[in-house]
Amino acid sequence: MKKFLMFIILSVLSLKLFAAVGCDLNDPDRDVKRFFPDSTGYKTEYASIAKSGGQELLKKVEARLQDNFQGLYETIDVPYTIYTVYKNKEILGYIHGINQKGRYGGLQVFLTYSPQGTIVNFYYQKLTSKKSKLLRSADFAKQFAGLVLEDFLTYDPKSAEGGSQKVSAIKNPVPEDSVDFNATLRAVKKNLILTDIFVFNKKEKTNDKKEAK
Repeated sequence: MKKFLMFIILSVLSLKLFAAVGCDLNDPDRDVKRFFPDSTGYKTEYASIAKSGGQELLKKVEARLQDNFQGLYETIDVPYTIYTVYKNKEILGYIHGINQKGRYGGLQVFLTYSPQGTIVNFYYQKLTSKKSKLLRSADFAKQFAGLVLEDFLTYDPKSAEGGSQKVSAIKNPVPEDSVDFNATLRAVKKNLILTDIFVFNKKEKTNDKKEAK
């Protein structure tokens, strides 16, 4: 009986761990330095929709995304890892990655941001695709540099239409197969929304508190 109960407990715990699929840099020390060569250090913080606002926040995120969360990569308790990068005491920028379902498996899409929230770099940490070389190309990645959340506000991931002219101008390097390309744009929009919530809204609230004092 004790063995059976222990099995049940371990099974429940493993399901919870399996359900909350996070997205961390494989080698933070190396990757932070690669994206921000002038950095002198970084801080790692963890956030989740569950802890930041629960079901109410999830509904707001889905409304902004224009799509519902689903699957193992998008449970309410998924931990999101935020890297704040410094040069001494100055914030150089932020790094945030998310998981996204693609055609052949999960994509891990990382964005690096300026302190103001503009995309500086786009990076696939994980990508399973027969055309991965084209999707990982520098020419494809550089199309995201300079974009901000406002560019994606009207982008509809379900129809893969909308967005600013800059978003509409992003070229799919694999035009014969749009599944991973569309998944990537959805991932970028989701990354922007969550970073706005976890980093920039938080930052604005902190500044408001300072001004109030």
